[in-house]
This record gives sequence, structure tokens and C-alpha cells, in this order.
Amino acid sequence: MNGARSDQGADQRARAKPLALISFDVEEFDLPNEYGARVPLNEQLRVGASGWERTLDLLDDVNVRATLFITATIATAHPELLLRSAQKHEVASHGWSHSKFEPQDLPKSREVLQKLSGQDVTGFRMARLAKVDQSLIAAAGYTYNSGENPTWIPGRYNNFFRPRHAHIEETGRGELVQIPTAVTPLIRWPLFWLSFKNVPLAATTIATRWCLTSDRVAALYFHPWELCDLAPYRLPRLVAGLNGQPYVDRMRAYFTWLAARAECTTYADYAQLVRQSRS
Repeated sequence: MNGARSDQGADQRARAKPLALISFDVEEFDLPNEYGARVPLNEQLRVGASGWERTLDLLDDVNVRATLFITATIATAHPELLLRSAQKHEVASHGWSHSKFEPQDLPKSREVLQKLSGQDVTGFRMARLAKVDQSLIAAAGYTYNSGENPTWIPGRYNNFFRPRHAHIEETGRGELVQIPTAVTPLIRWPLFWLSFKNVPLAATTIATRWCLTSDRVAALYFHPWELCDLAPYRLPRLVAGLNGQPYVDRMRAYFTWLAARAECTTYADYAQLVRQSRS
């Protein structure tokens, strides 16, 4: 990886509490379309917004801050939820649309999110963690990217030998802090939405504790639509898994457990720590 260097400093390992970076990809619910369904955009937005509201209620209940990677499409459809999000949480970009991407979406989505939220939007995550030219991300004004899961997901990607830790990368158009999503040491078990809903909560807490102890940080990500009832959409069990109220209950238990053991902060704040740690 050209220009990359690790920046997990001794100051981070000496921190009294490890850091938990909770994030949600706030997007149109277009997942059924990947499996042959034809869910219209208005229904995608309705489900996405319903899950978004439930997510904000849940985060209020457990009193933790999170980073919300939001598409401009759902943000412009529901500016009231964007404003509510910006009152407590970090607003970051998830592109213009979850279903398609063009390079000009990078600056356009950032500008719209900043205008609607009143926040300085510094973070980006590409839909489905697809590959994006890092220099384009930096040129659009972002200072960090969280678009890689450093493990192997069959049928999706194989990043098993990519860096597990946050690092700074020189893109040719400026520096980007790269914040990979959390995987455990050695076996690289991923701490993200698919594993969370398909294994017992006890297994997830063990894997999380391993990351927090070893790395002093765990970057997690989920989707608001998972908090909705997905039964009507006939999704494969692997991706539907636990959903609706049982999923809300599991997340409440997990976030409560996590907040007692780690300091919940935003991706932007952590990116700043990574930059500071190299001096």
C-alpha cells in the first residue's frame, strides 16, 4: 500500500479505557433488489427512515455517540432526521445514492450533508465497501475513509491481508486516515452487521473484548434498516438474520455492555487521535 504507515501509538495503548467507534450506514433499503426483488425508491426510503429513527432512539436510550454514514438521497428526503442526528452524533458521507456511484458524488454528497446538517463532514464510507480511488476521496475534502473490512467475506471481497489498524495514507491528493472496520487478531473474525446478527451475543462480546484488549479500539458498523421487520421482503436468512424488535433488544444489550468497558467516540475524533499520534 503506497504511502501507508501504521499510527497506533503508545499513547493510545496506555489510554485508561479502550475506544469503541459505533457507526451506522444510513441508506435507502435497496438490499432486496440484490436478490431479484423490485422495491421502489419510496419504499426504500420509508424503511430506511423508519430504521434511522429507531436507531436514534436506541442511541438515546443507551446514551452513546455514534458516527452516521448517510447517503445524500435519504438525507434530502428526511432532513428532520439529519438535523436530529447532528445534534449528538457525527454526520459522515455514504455517497449520493446507495445503488449507484459516480466520482462527482464524492464532493456533491459532502456539500449537501454539510449544508443540511451544519456539520463539517470529514468522513466517507463507500456503499457496500466497494473500491474507490483514494485520491478522489481526499480531493473531495474528506480527511478519513472507513471503507475496508480487513477480512475475507465469500462472494464480496478478500481483504484478509490488508492492515487491521488505522493508518495514514498519502494519496497524491492529500493524506487520508484509513480506519478499517474491526476484526479480531489472528483469525480476523469481523465485528460487523452480518456477524452480529448471525452468532450468539456471547460470541460477539468475546470477540469485541479481544479487539479492545489487543488493539484498544473497535470500529463497528450496522444498518438502521436491520432494526425494522424484514419478514415481508423474503431475504436470505444470512442477511435477514435477527431483525426488528429482537434485534433492537440485542443491540441495546450489546451497546450497554460496550459502554461499560469502552469510551464510545466518533470516527472523526479517532481520526484526529491517529493524526496526533505520529508526532
